Amino acid sequence: MSALTVAQIVISVVVIVLILLQDRSSGGGSLFGGGNSGSFYQKRRGMEKIIFVLTIISVLLFVTVSILKLVL
Repeated sequence: MSALTVAQIVISVVVIVLILLQDRSSGGGSLFGGGNSGSFYQKRRGMEKIIFVLTIISVLLFVTVSILKLVL
C-alpha cells in the first residue's frame, strides 16, 4: 500500500467522524423544514465552528490527495 492510499483512508475516516459530530439541525437541513424555522442563517460558535472548519479542511485534503493519487 502506498503512502497516498493510507493518507486517503485516514483522511476519509476523519471526514466521516467530523460530519457525524456536526449538529443535525444546522446547515442545509433547515431548507427542508428541519431546525429552527424562525431563522434561516445561524452563526456557528465555539466547538461547532471548529468542527465545521476542520471538516472543510479535511475534505479539501481528501480531494487533494485523491487528485495526487490519480495523477501519480
